[in-house]
Amino acid sequence: MTLPILDLSIIVVYLLCMVAIGIYFSRKNNSSEQFTTASGQIPGWALGLSFYATFLSAITFLGDPGKSFGSNWNPFVFSLSIPFAAWVSTKYFVPFYRNSGEVSAYTHLEKRFGAWARTYAMVCFIMTQLARMGTIFYGIALTINALTGVDMRLIIIVSGLCIIFYTVLGGMEAVIWTEVIQAILKTMGALMIVGIIIYQTGFSKVIEVGIRDDKFSLGSFDPDFSTSSVWVVLMYGFFINLTNFGIDQNYIQRYHTAKDAKEAAKSIWLCVIYFVPVSCLFFFIGTALYTFYMENPALILELKQQVSAEKSIAIEALKPSDYGDRVLPFFMKTQIPKGLLGLLMAALLSAAMSTMSSGMNSSATVFLKDIYLRYVQKDLPAAKQLKVLHIATVIMGLLGITFGISMIGVKSLLDVWWKLSGIFAGGMLGIFLLGFLSKHVENLAAKVGALAGVAIIAWISFKDSFPEAYQSPFDSKMTVVLGTISIVLIGHLVQKLISKK
Repeated sequence: MTLPILDLSIIVVYLLCMVAIGIYFSRKNNSSEQFTTASGQIPGWALGLSFYATFLSAITFLGDPGKSFGSNWNPFVFSLSIPFAAWVSTKYFVPFYRNSGEVSAYTHLEKRFGAWARTYAMVCFIMTQLARMGTIFYGIALTINALTGVDMRLIIIVSGLCIIFYTVLGGMEAVIWTEVIQAILKTMGALMIVGIIIYQTGFSKVIEVGIRDDKFSLGSFDPDFSTSSVWVVLMYGFFINLTNFGIDQNYIQRYHTAKDAKEAAKSIWLCVIYFVPVSCLFFFIGTALYTFYMENPALILELKQQVSAEKSIAIEALKPSDYGDRVLPFFMKTQIPKGLLGLLMAALLSAAMSTMSSGMNSSATVFLKDIYLRYVQKDLPAAKQLKVLHIATVIMGLLGITFGISMIGVKSLLDVWWKLSGIFAGGMLGIFLLGFLSKHVENLAAKVGALAGVAIIAWISFKDSFPEAYQSPFDSKMTVVLGTISIVLIGHLVQKLISKK
């Protein structure tokens, strides 16, 4: 399939605009401070849109509708947890980082517990960024492949090189201002999709079918931690978002781009105000698509035949969850008028680019501050620091492209991302909270707590590798919850025992 000239033109214009922004800000991007923190000159409203754009990635754009199409609104509970994490973050984390003056989120971990804590958190962060970029690259490739037939690998490589280009040129200031544009564009895209589906199906019909088939359910309210109950997703969301706002360099670095702590805190609440209702909108899109294809089953037969052939499953045996991530791209391909399709593809590209550009920039900052200046050359001139940042950005972008290619074929974007983020986040947040909440816990106790936490994370994450009698009874989303709690509690307990002795 080839896209009409009008749609291709819209996409090309969007990509050129992103590159132009990078070129524009490259004129003043002449120091490592400007590259990493935009010299602290970003207004709170723009920073809030930047955070919102990072949250609203291609995982949200495709994964949320895919989950509500194939199941129900259970993952939406994650979004409902964000205000609780935002309150803790604005009250404690933002003042802490602004007062410390450290651009790296991990410098204080070395001051508290030694180099091992800084290194562990840094490695977890970089692996999280690679997992996030890989998942998003695959999501965007899945969609554009469905619309154009272009090979997924080629899509990932071309889009990745474009993101690397404007991120290297413009630094953090280009990242934030491109994210402002991307936030507006992808919100408009979501509203456009909802309008088109509702026009064809009717709002009342979506509500009727959704209620009839229990599509609006948030999940079980039973205190069951072995399945994805409301409480499991709520706790998972709270701890993941504490990680985002409290220890993720991607966010911490942008606190320093604000003019003051008040503006930085304001940006977090603006992100919450923007993201929660728009997240709800994407879950509604999945339910609306479910209704549309339940009413018009012949229109989705082509997609089901394709998935049936790929997975060697009879069409009659296919479940909605087997092709949930592909439904929105398929709808865009078959039901969106010319011109509007180009706008929606630009919105999808923006959903991918916003998260990855900030991830590349923050990962490069971690490489400079926590690796190069720490272990290679401490007194590096400013001009050479900027060069290291450029090289590190390119390397992280290329690694993200590699991860994206390796993810081709996964069943659910959201499930894969949630599992990977849970594995890497638990240890980071646990060590940070252990040092942040208690000043008397020392190095040895922190090491024991971290080792115990990592063991628990491995036990839950890779439970299928253990004999059945020793398998974890917990849902995989409990990884970050129990990993974090165990590090904090065991660290405190060991310190008490050492103090008594």
